[in-house]
Amino acid sequence: MQNLSKESALNPHYDYVKPSFIALALVFPLVLRADLNQTNVLTAGNTINLDTGVVGTSGGDIQWTSSGITPQGSATAVNIYSSWPLAQFDTISIILVSLVPGYSNATIPTAQLKVGDVFGVHTNGKHWAKVIVTATSSTSITVQFTTFGVAAGPGSGNSGPPTIKAIVNNSSNIPAGLPNSGIAPSSIFVIVGSGLANAGLPTLQSSAAPGLSLSLNGASISVTVGGVTTHPAIYYTSPGQIAAVLPASTPVGSGTLTVTYNGTASNAAPIVVVPTALGINTYYTNSGVATDAATGAILTYTNSGTPGENIVLWTTGLGADPADSDNTFTSTPHAVNTPLQIYIGGIPATVLYQGSAGYPGVTQINVTIPASAPNGCWISLAAVSGGVLSNVATLPINAGGGACFDPVNGLHGNQIAPPGQQTLKTGLVALSQTTSAKDVVSTNTDAAFESYTGVFGPVNSVSPGGCIVQPLTSTPSFGAITGLDPGRIGLTGPNGISLTMANQLGIKGAFSAALPSGAIPQSGGTFTFTGSGGADVGSFTSTLMFTNPLMSWTNRSAAATIDRSKDFTVTWTGGNPSSYVFITGTSASAATATTASVIVGFTCLANVGDGQFTVPSYILSALPPGNGGTQLQNDIYLPLSASGIDIGIAVGDIGISASAIYK
Repeated sequence: MQNLSKESALNPHYDYVKPSFIALALVFPLVLRADLNQTNVLTAGNTINLDTGVVGTSGGDIQWTSSGITPQGSATAVNIYSSWPLAQFDTISIILVSLVPGYSNATIPTAQLKVGDVFGVHTNGKHWAKVIVTATSSTSITVQFTTFGVAAGPGSGNSGPPTIKAIVNNSSNIPAGLPNSGIAPSSIFVIVGSGLANAGLPTLQSSAAPGLSLSLNGASISVTVGGVTTHPAIYYTSPGQIAAVLPASTPVGSGTLTVTYNGTASNAAPIVVVPTALGINTYYTNSGVATDAATGAILTYTNSGTPGENIVLWTTGLGADPADSDNTFTSTPHAVNTPLQIYIGGIPATVLYQGSAGYPGVTQINVTIPASAPNGCWISLAAVSGGVLSNVATLPINAGGGACFDPVNGLHGNQIAPPGQQTLKTGLVALSQTTSAKDVVSTNTDAAFESYTGVFGPVNSVSPGGCIVQPLTSTPSFGAITGLDPGRIGLTGPNGISLTMANQLGIKGAFSAALPSGAIPQSGGTFTFTGSGGADVGSFTSTLMFTNPLMSWTNRSAAATIDRSKDFTVTWTGGNPSSYVFITGTSASAATATTASVIVGFTCLANVGDGQFTVPSYILSALPPGNGGTQLQNDIYLPLSASGIDIGIAVGDIGISASAIYK
């Protein structure tokens, strides 16, 4: 990796040289290899090879009969979801498909194969495929599928016209229809669909002179807004995805985008061009791509940022940049003076430079990490440009540099991102009690023992003091996960509670049990988890104590109506000392003729001793207006020690929910 001098990092007009991997990361967030995308009508007895797309009457990976869908040969399948929105099929990732348990050669019965039913297939060729039912009749079934890592070939049947399904900012991936969606001029955006270009691995095009081409692998793009038509330059193509740069001259407003492939035009897909729609590039599990301004070293879980350090954030979508080229690299990039505020850990950061990074569509923001920034592995990183919130990423920050440390679960950076992709073994036992918006109390206990290889990322990771906001169609990214055998898991507690957890859905290492309503007294109590020991994990005893009193939400009625343009403060009393309170909320966008409903959620984290937390209005602004909910949850973390695991945690949760209208 080349390094940035201190002067060049802070002043892009001085000997401007950047690490080449940054540009690669920016334009390959969704596709790393070609995928086969296809729709087929199957009649009784038809089979389909999901690696090639060939439909026949024998062989293949699955067969449809009146009984249902049956895997063929060594292929296996599992039903994933019974009613997935068709417009959101593209949000289902290979991670989700490959991690769902229960793959077998059993038939998925016809009764389950309704429109919107999604199932996964592990093909005879050892690839993963996601399949959704789009239509049914008494004599046929229509399925749409994507086989990951397989390019369409001769005889695939993928010869239909190019079809556009989604248009999103390359770095934020915020779905259309949300308050902070849209594509800004001079930004990199992604077109998702099928039949968009020649098959083959997507190859990043160089922006060195003569620059990016307006036509690549048989594909070209036209954008028409307000009677003005522009033609974006293309970074890469694949049959399922194209990345391009929206020209600076594109007017703001609602318009249409068309892909023409080998002379055939796609559907005219709607596109909303906005003055600014900043996307922060991310990697790992929502970590923002940031580099040290002096050395060019990327911030990672093992190379944390430090308070007071100058860093460079790599982004796209700051706004129109007519001073720089839409298709050719420049060594003398210019600032883009869109109103901008960066928040790190909820604290405003000083912006040193904002504007072009030289590469078409790539913008950089040079900032100083606030001296008062909190320490943690998932410190929130948000940008508000022109009054519009970006995607919210995270940064690892540690006062001493090096590996970050998460005070909530006790993990350090070498465990989150193990060197050499080593395998770590984890154990979790949890006791949870929730009070619903209708004051129904339910109590459950769960346990999970598993090993993972790669980067560990808890869902909705955020460190204390910060907030993140995400569409809930997002899929967390994990490495390879396998279950561990801990033997029998038991729980004892007040009022004669004594039980053994049942295995959960046949998943190795997963257990659960329901307890009587209100099994955790308001005055607290001590609960003891025990493990008998099994083939992979030794015996253990772990005690979880709830102190008197449990957490109470003291201004719960304030959540009934939440003004998204104003800060929202929640208050509470009680809870275990030195524990944490999660503040979460969700609402859903309205479905339209061209966009599906999307659920968006925010997650904030506070110390229980603070007694209150204020959710910033810039976070709330990203939620769509409408009905939703809000929850406070007091989380207690205590250690669990057993042979055979590297990380063990006992968790206690007290949650309280409220219905909410977001205005």
